[in-house]
Amino acid sequence: MIQISESAQAHFRKLIEREALPGLGVRLAANDPGTPRADVRLEFAEPSDLQGDEWAIDCAGFTLWLDAPSVPFLDGAEIDYEAKATGGQLQIRAPKIKGQVPGAEASLVERVRWTIEHEINPQLAQHGGNVSLQEITADGVVVLSFGGGCHGCGMADVTLKQGIQKTLLEKVPGVTAVRDATDHASGDAPYMTRDSAAGEANTSPYAAD
Repeated sequence: MIQISESAQAHFRKLIEREALPGLGVRLAANDPGTPRADVRLEFAEPSDLQGDEWAIDCAGFTLWLDAPSVPFLDGAEIDYEAKATGGQLQIRAPKIKGQVPGAEASLVERVRWTIEHEINPQLAQHGGNVSLQEITADGVVVLSFGGGCHGCGMADVTLKQGIQKTLLEKVPGVTAVRDATDHASGDAPYMTRDSAAGEANTSPYAAD
């Protein structure tokens, strides 16, 4: 499951011995797993710091604890330590931490959510916006709600049709159309107001939100 090199084990063991705390080990977890924001959190942990459901990996002179909910995302991870003249460098590779693209056998909901989370929202986040999936109708119409800077934005309709709908139609077989269920009149911090958007030219399908 987890591959930890001998050099990495020696590095951790040296640090743990320096602390001289009984039962001190290393705890590995995934922050925001399954999303583009996913990252690895590595920290020293005493027995009292553990949740009680961690997976234990016996290493040379210490225990590596894996956060239980993070296990599927850390499967296949590699931890290595490279000694350099200017100091060592710890490297952690976790190829599954951001999740895996749903296959053709996955449900339409799973495939739409993946595309929203990994392709659409990172684009919208550049302007403080996001969308969330509300429902998918029986005939494949995806119903979305805009949030953040996209809520009430004057270019939301352009972004929906030229950016979001185009992406979902191209990337997710089974999607037939995309609809906006947002009450844009209630948006209190739009990226672009309706009035200012009237004279703007949209240079990018995601530029307005």
